[in-house]
Amino acid sequence: MAEHDRREANNIGGRVRRYAQVSTTMGGFAARAAGERYLGMKFDKSRQGQELREALGGLKGPLMKVAQILSTIPEALPEDVGRELSQLQADAPHMGWPFVRRRMKTELGADWQSRYGAFEPTAAAAASLGQVHKATLHDGTPLACKLQYPDMASVVEADLKQLRWIITLYRRYDTAIDPSDIHAEIAERLREELDYAREARNMALYRHMLDKVPTVHVPRVIPELSTRRLLTMTWMDGARLLSFVDEPAEVRNEIAMNMFRAWYVPFYEYGVIHGDPHLGNYTVREDSSINLLDFGAIRVFRPNFVKGVIDLFFALRDEDYDRAVHAYELWGFHDLDRELIEVLNLWARFIYAPLMEDRTRRIQETHGGNQGRSVAEGVHEKLKKLGGVKPPREFVLMDRAAIGLGSVFLHLKAEINWHQMFRNLIDDFDVDRLAARQAEALKAADLNLADDSEPGARPKSA
Repeated sequence: MAEHDRREANNIGGRVRRYAQVSTTMGGFAARAAGERYLGMKFDKSRQGQELREALGGLKGPLMKVAQILSTIPEALPEDVGRELSQLQADAPHMGWPFVRRRMKTELGADWQSRYGAFEPTAAAAASLGQVHKATLHDGTPLACKLQYPDMASVVEADLKQLRWIITLYRRYDTAIDPSDIHAEIAERLREELDYAREARNMALYRHMLDKVPTVHVPRVIPELSTRRLLTMTWMDGARLLSFVDEPAEVRNEIAMNMFRAWYVPFYEYGVIHGDPHLGNYTVREDSSINLLDFGAIRVFRPNFVKGVIDLFFALRDEDYDRAVHAYELWGFHDLDRELIEVLNLWARFIYAPLMEDRTRRIQETHGGNQGRSVAEGVHEKLKKLGGVKPPREFVLMDRAAIGLGSVFLHLKAEINWHQMFRNLIDDFDVDRLAARQAEALKAADLNLADDSEPGARPKSA
């Protein structure tokens, strides 16, 4: 292991520093929030959102991702808080030039600047695990250089340990959901996100899968300027999605259709999902096509899992109880009786609802962004009464992608025939053909074959 790899490795000193940082940063905010809730003290909602954004943005790492996810769901948070947190999508606090020079020297050597035509000292964007600088090759080709913050392995391990503690505490008073497998999935995906060499292979995988989808664009990696903690890729110009929310309906609908293809062509044709559809991970071109920008949270599913997702659609449509049981078993659920199936179907019907009706409609037609929360709360209470359920690992990013994309379509107020788009992808579905395409695509990208063990088992690493 190289010297800088040893310094970057997970270590107890780094974890202790992270524990102290989290406690210090969030302590004051939590105290003020508690004062308002329990003591009737008033405090400025706009300032509350700003303070929370500054606290989570300054912390970097996995805790900031929580804020990113929450801010994608309309009405999940008070308006002022949500507006502030949305800035974390691609505008987190930046690290300065002295830090950048040291990091780049560590990754590419003392002569690193001579390897670029130009390199902007100020970050163009910053996120949870790293920040992006604009640069060029010597021939003028524009580049995006994604540079990881120092000691992120320790940060991730510290945050995962705290997440496990929170889950343990949660389980003592709420038995509706057993999240132990969810923690395992989050842990593996976050550790993968630290490896930019793996992300480069994920990017190659997406270029392969979306090669025949002209409305979705994927950057090209520059291997000679990339390492495990530096990812140099071609720069792609585009605007943030929220800048299009007041455009004419035909523009918003076209963007929504392109987003749908960007996420679900890889899933239904190759069994691969982009599990992080927050607003900073894509931009929109002038022709309404989509730029995908981040490939850290990529999940490869067993072909039978994809079959289960499709089978559940037909089970709900036809009210076929036996097919629903089989679908949930393909997902990795176990020991389900009729009552549990009926409760799980409540949530499934909410998620699948736009796909059921062969007509043009919004992704959600009633109750605004609160409908999902209302359905989720009802399902939660029913699961608690029935003794709870243990969601499989595979469920985590699939559910996250569905909710995150749904929030995008809500922001756009898109009106589309979702049923037809879905049926165009799945009507000729064959699990064996998917398995063959998946194997070919993963081999081309130098990634591992999808996990072929039993449902719910630990996926293999690339």
